[in-house]
Amino acid sequence: MTPSSAGVILPAFTLWWREIVRFYRQPGRVVGVLASPLVFWLVLGSGFGNSLRSAPGGTQQNYLDYFYPGTLILIVLFTSIFTMMSVIDDRKEGFLLSVLVAPVPRTAIVLGKVLGGTTLAAVQGLIFLIFAPFAGVHLNPVQVLLVAVVVFLVSFSLTALGFAIAWPMDSSQAFHGIVNLFLIPMWLLSGALFQVNGASGWIRAVMSLNPLTYGVEALRWLLYPGHEGSFALQKDMSTLILFSLVMFGLALLMANRRTTKPAA
Repeated sequence: MTPSSAGVILPAFTLWWREIVRFYRQPGRVVGVLASPLVFWLVLGSGFGNSLRSAPGGTQQNYLDYFYPGTLILIVLFTSIFTMMSVIDDRKEGFLLSVLVAPVPRTAIVLGKVLGGTTLAAVQGLIFLIFAPFAGVHLNPVQVLLVAVVVFLVSFSLTALGFAIAWPMDSSQAFHGIVNLFLIPMWLLSGALFQVNGASGWIRAVMSLNPLTYGVEALRWLLYPGHEGSFALQKDMSTLILFSLVMFGLALLMANRRTTKPAA
């Protein structure tokens, strides 16, 4: 059998389902992913209180409301990235090697792992919407659907990025180092904590180049329809789609460049 003869859909579905089962057999991870950003949102949002002016017409907006979309993205970021630590675990346990020697195309491996992490991240991000009324958000069905699309795109792109980072690594410590050095600053400079328009010139330029900025901005547009954002919603969505495609292409490139070997 050649790798292409096994198809893509069934192997991808099998790996997707394995990610779902593995994650929810560890309830501590579920609680941790949701509880940490929730505490962060409550403490930081309540601490800044009414110190932010960003609502339409220059009226005062509670920071708890402003910080809500950024917290939702933080949940997605945590789940997407750390779910891909399973790539390193699978290599150490020998599971990944057995998958690679099977007649399965690399595309199926990447697709299954990335969709598994995407599903987990998107579901947990959407669960956080139950706190929306406390942030002054009252969603209609169309808004919920559009928010789900944005959350899915952000989840998919970040999971694919996490896969690309984890694939060549044999150490979870190195993976954590990359996350702390690169991905957390990426979230900090996404407009989650402060406005793009109010930032210094060079920071504003960096934020405009950060794809995650467009995810936060799109959510803010949808959750607060009167929000006067820096970008149009169509531009936000287009950027997220492009970012997702590029990150998935990067994940495919990494998977096809390196053949894993058994852990020593």
